[in-house]
Amino acid sequence: MKSIALISDNHSYVGEDVLKHLNEKDEIWHAGDLGTLDSITPIVDKTPTFRAVYGNIDTTGTREVYPLNQIFEIEGLKVLMTHIGGYPGRYKTRVKNLIKEHKPDLYICGHSHILKVVRDKSNNLIHMNPGAYGHHGFHKMRTILTFNISEGKIGDLNVIELGIRGIVKDVDDYLFKLNKWEK
Repeated sequence: MKSIALISDNHSYVGEDVLKHLNEKDEIWHAGDLGTLDSITPIVDKTPTFRAVYGNIDTTGTREVYPLNQIFEIEGLKVLMTHIGGYPGRYKTRVKNLIKEHKPDLYICGHSHILKVVRDKSNNLIHMNPGAYGHHGFHKMRTILTFNISEGKIGDLNVIELGIRGIVKDVDDYLFKLNKWEK
């Protein structure tokens, strides 16, 4: 069994409110729009396995480290992860082709900042979007997902609400980090 945290769209934000939910996870997956590479260092350091894809706001440096798509198998479950891809019945052509070619059991995307977990019966897969845990964007609630994978099945799925977007408990610390990363 593997314990997974699924995150997305931090746009260079990372804080203790997120980090405390990532402890003791076997793997952390990021569905894009990381922002600066420095911003995810505390997350990468928390887990033996960190998997990510780049998003539309990510720089060339991030795109050199992380791919557009991640396709992998874990505990008997085939996973396809990308940043922009759409939802069941409304996939982007690129994603339709990837689903047809690779036949994943789990398809993950970010980008919309909207938390969603749905079964796609026509492609026999589960679609997940963890929403956004950063403060930049139009979403109202900041969210992540945690779950377990065992013998090709997803279990113990949890939605974690981190609070309302735009409300930062330690504003001085957040501004310091933003200024540091911009230099």
